[in-house]
Amino acid sequence: MKERLKRLTFASAFCCLVPLLTACGPTRVPSGLVYCSEGNPESFNPQLITSGTTVDATSQLYDTLVEYDALSGKLVPALASDWQISDDELVYTFTLRTGVRFHHSKRYSPHRNFNADDVLFSFNRIIDSANPYHFIAKTGYPFFESVGFSNLIDKIEKIDDYQVAFHLTRKDASFLSNLATGYSVILSKEYGDHLLQLGEPELLDKQAIGTGPFQLIDYVKNDFIRFYRNHQYWRTSPQVEQLVFDITPKSTTRLAKLITGDCNISALPKAGELQVVIDKEDLEVDSQPGFNVAFWAFNTERIPLNDVRVRRALAYAIDKENILRAVYQKTAVEAIGVLPPHSWAYSENQKEIEYNPQKALQLLEEAGVHDLTIDIWAMPVARIYNPNPHKTAELIQADLAHIGVKVNIVTYDWSVFNQKLSQQTYDSVIIGWNADNSDPDNFFSPILSCASASTNSNRSRWCDSQLEELLEAAKDTTHQETRKALYQQAEELIAQRVPLLPLAHTTRLAVKQKQLTQSKLTPFGGISFTQITKLPHQAPISKEAN
Repeated sequence: MKERLKRLTFASAFCCLVPLLTACGPTRVPSGLVYCSEGNPESFNPQLITSGTTVDATSQLYDTLVEYDALSGKLVPALASDWQISDDELVYTFTLRTGVRFHHSKRYSPHRNFNADDVLFSFNRIIDSANPYHFIAKTGYPFFESVGFSNLIDKIEKIDDYQVAFHLTRKDASFLSNLATGYSVILSKEYGDHLLQLGEPELLDKQAIGTGPFQLIDYVKNDFIRFYRNHQYWRTSPQVEQLVFDITPKSTTRLAKLITGDCNISALPKAGELQVVIDKEDLEVDSQPGFNVAFWAFNTERIPLNDVRVRRALAYAIDKENILRAVYQKTAVEAIGVLPPHSWAYSENQKEIEYNPQKALQLLEEAGVHDLTIDIWAMPVARIYNPNPHKTAELIQADLAHIGVKVNIVTYDWSVFNQKLSQQTYDSVIIGWNADNSDPDNFFSPILSCASASTNSNRSRWCDSQLEELLEAAKDTTHQETRKALYQQAEELIAQRVPLLPLAHTTRLAVKQKQLTQSKLTPFGGISFTQITKLPHQAPISKEAN
């Protein structure tokens, strides 16, 4: 009934618009693309979050200084046309593109193009507590805090309107990679100043203005996000004029909408649904090896999970191969560490914990733990790294029952789930991480560093000085073999201390109509719709117009 009402509303609105369109010229409905998204963005500024759902939405709106090429996996220019690194590796100087224009909206029209002031504004907001926008972000800047960004940056210098220099306090081989993430977006200083004058600075993160391929037109929570093509985009303008994110949390509903044509592309299909797509002549599956890891995180500050023997016992009790069969169904590989097989620092010889219920019972006995009951929190939504967190929790619950451990599965609505996670009252949680770049540090610092423990992205609440030393040493050199050895030592340490149990590395999947061409999934970061084209005679999208 809701879908029917939406279509009627769209039709009514369109009929009302026809006279106006005719008066101005030939009647024309903007060509469009509908993407069935799995959830609401938490913000329209990705600096404030670590959610892949948000990055998918905001990657349409913003650009970064540098980025990763989807084919080669190498760093390439974006808003910075070039960069140089000083001999001591402490100063990174960027030459900026000229002629790049910011979006305009009904509330705001820019008076100048992108320049160095916007770079300083975007990053000084994060690192300078005196910046008027610093504390507007109630959530802080979790990604940047987890990688110690504020302590890394000594200052950001404006050399001229189109040159900026980042002065670092120490060498950091992951610095450029972190600037290529979907979190390191460039905001408009002029727009920020404008909102300050209006007394509405919080709108900077809600009514987004960027330089990206699409601009934000409308957002209705739990319903849709509407974007229009940025006709003045500094690269090739997108092929479609209108892009709609149809917010549809249930995978089966997303698939149904794809089959009926209400969506052109659908996110995060469950493995069991793929055969339905394969059997449809007009649908196909897009896949890309993923840079991600699903894991079961133990809150190491909770008794008895603060005892490594208990954590190891729980890990030994889990049949990961069964989870791979039941949840992922050939769309993932077993995780033996946090790094996926496609990482250049991956090691095949690091597996330390295998399925061994007898060993689990022995360790619980050594720890003097009997009649243990724990909570497992399960995300209420699918993610790239886990298509069915609740099913995963049920399988773990069954495995732990075999060693006499009782499990309560806890879940909430997604927004409530995130809020309660930040209160740190959970025993353990089924969660994961989708990397933002190919640097191995992106799998360690955001989810296991001491800094990330203070920002709540470290769900294990584990802060280990030995791990910190390894991560710092790995960032202090650009020699890849040296870094690889250090990251493999970090993997060994994590396997010994078990703050989390890695479960799986998944293939990134989307399903789409065959009428679409040039769909672009990347191993990390948000999905791109810039080059997607639709074959002629595609029916217009049926989405609410206001």
